[in-house]
Amino acid sequence: MEPLKEMFNHEFYRHFSYAFGEADENFSADAFFTDVTRGMEGLSLNGRLRNTSLVLRKHLPGDYKKAVDILYTAAPALRSGYTALVLPDFVALYGKGHFDLSMEALRYFTTLGSAEFAIREFLKTDLAKTLDVMHKWADDKNPHVRRLASEGSRPRLPWSFKLEEIIKQPSLTRGILEKLNADEELYVRKSVANHLNDHSKDNTAYMLQLVKSWDKQHKHTAWIIKHAVRTLIKKGNEEALMIFGFGNDARVQLSDLAIDKTDLHLGDSLQFSFGLVSEGADPQKLVIDYAVHYAKASGSNSRKVFKLKEVTLLPGEQIAVSKKQLFQDLTTRKHYSGKHVLEILVNGKVLGSTGFNLSV
Repeated sequence: MEPLKEMFNHEFYRHFSYAFGEADENFSADAFFTDVTRGMEGLSLNGRLRNTSLVLRKHLPGDYKKAVDILYTAAPALRSGYTALVLPDFVALYGKGHFDLSMEALRYFTTLGSAEFAIREFLKTDLAKTLDVMHKWADDKNPHVRRLASEGSRPRLPWSFKLEEIIKQPSLTRGILEKLNADEELYVRKSVANHLNDHSKDNTAYMLQLVKSWDKQHKHTAWIIKHAVRTLIKKGNEEALMIFGFGNDARVQLSDLAIDKTDLHLGDSLQFSFGLVSEGADPQKLVIDYAVHYAKASGSNSRKVFKLKEVTLLPGEQIAVSKKQLFQDLTTRKHYSGKHVLEILVNGKVLGSTGFNLSV
């Protein structure tokens, strides 16, 4: 598989250089291409992105407004997606002294890729002023802009720094989330759910109080809440479970937990199965998950919970459940040799476990 950093390859830079050459007669496409590709092999994905912004600054007018005008002109000819983050990154680096102009630029450039990282630089510099703009963006007709209002203000956005002030005062983003809590776009709803999930890690009581005040009869709002409390449900948080009628004290019996092998190699799949029998006097809503304790290089273990299914069991009802789990290295997980443990969870509580060995 080609490394992600190869999104910024020579072919990309030829196209990028040409687009800016067409946008500004004084822009030397050849000189820019030579500068931006010099030493690029040793740079990471984000290193290449940042280097593009830095080199671009050398080849654009020193006047920020003129430079941004050229970005606007070149933008339609550029590829959308991750590489388009160069445009908001340029704004984040050089636009803090031109707040209004930069906000409008980020509002536009986010429609081509995303300005979620760039806007955080302005939040870090002037939180109140930037949040005021983002509250307005939550009403925007464009779903990319609405998503930016939520995603850019997430307390714990991956690949970015934490917003400590929002962690301390989670209500600062409440107005944004409430405007978007029934958004028609799944793209936006996912961001709202992830924003709330961030809050659950630092301000659990606040987050639960907030979502309980929302109308979960609305299908879009219910979807957001369900995905927002996913981490708490996996941990067996009673209040989160009760929001959707999952009892914390599930009256079920685990039976016949079995795995198809006890020794695996990297690339193998583990097939496991088990049964559940309801011992309750009334119907029970159950969320069934499983967890894998992965061996780490240090010899300790790292636990990861996976969703399995949701069911309602009648008194005395039995079900059989099976699942196949692949053990393969990913960009987000590297496997190590050693003992692993599989756990079965119902409503956040471990009902049983079994062990197996993985060889890498």
